[in-house]
Amino acid sequence: MSWASWTTRGIFTGRSGVRTGEGGPVLNGELDVHTTWTEDDGLAHVTVQYSGASEWLPMAGSPVVCSDEHASRDLHERVIAAVRAGEEPLAP
Repeated sequence: MSWASWTTRGIFTGRSGVRTGEGGPVLNGELDVHTTWTEDDGLAHVTVQYSGASEWLPMAGSPVVCSDEHASRDLHERVIAAVRAGEEPLAP
């Protein structure tokens, strides 16, 4: 089983913040974003938390189908850019 994960800390959100899954809260301000991809299911799970917090929340739209580790790394980078720009990171 192959897997990979990335965490980017200290990202400031754009105006709209970041929606969390399952009708959870919208997070604004300084956030950390974490992506974990596993080869077994071919999914990238994207989570978010307030910087320094202990609880990670699933980002709305997660998990996302990713064919390989490279694609999941690209997804993580696109999510970071979207969060900073105030765009919907994982739009359907």
